[in-house]
Amino acid sequence: MHVITVCMGSSCFSRGNAHNAECIKRYIVETGQEVALSGCLCRNECKNGPNIIVDEKVISHVSPEILPDLLDQVLENR
Repeated sequence: MHVITVCMGSSCFSRGNAHNAECIKRYIVETGQEVALSGCLCRNECKNGPNIIVDEKVISHVSPEILPDLLDQVLENR
């Protein structure tokens, strides 16, 4: 099972990770992926935010526009 952690530190949150979290939830439902989704506080990558962590790999500059393709790629759903 994959693990996705969404940074909810103030910088990532204000840059859109609240919306990204909703997009990830929708993606999981639509694709039926087995994914554990959680949130975390700051990981000191603020300048590159918004950030998510997929299976311990930090992914920066995440936006709703790139999320579906990004998740397909990292979760190998192609």
